[in-house]
Amino acid sequence: MSTNITPAHRDAFEALTSGDYDNLALFSCFAKGEPASAIVAITPDDDGNTLNIQPLFVSVTPDMVLTDHDGTTA
Repeated sequence: MSTNITPAHRDAFEALTSGDYDNLALFSCFAKGEPASAIVAITPDDDGNTLNIQPLFVSVTPDMVLTDHDGTTA
C-alpha cells in the first residue's frame, strides 16, 4: 500500500500526542491565501533573539478537498 506519510509526519504526530513537549502552539495563518490555523513548534534560534516557527500540521481550508489514493473524497 502506498502512503504519503513521511517519517517527519510520524515524528510530528508523536510530538503532538506524547505530551512530552511544551513548545507547541496553535497559530493563526493562511494556506494558499485562505484563512487557516496550524499546529506549530516554536524554538529559539542560536542567537536567542529569534524564534523559529515550524508548522507541523495545517487545518483544512474551505476549498481543500481530501481524497484517498483512489481519488475517493474523504
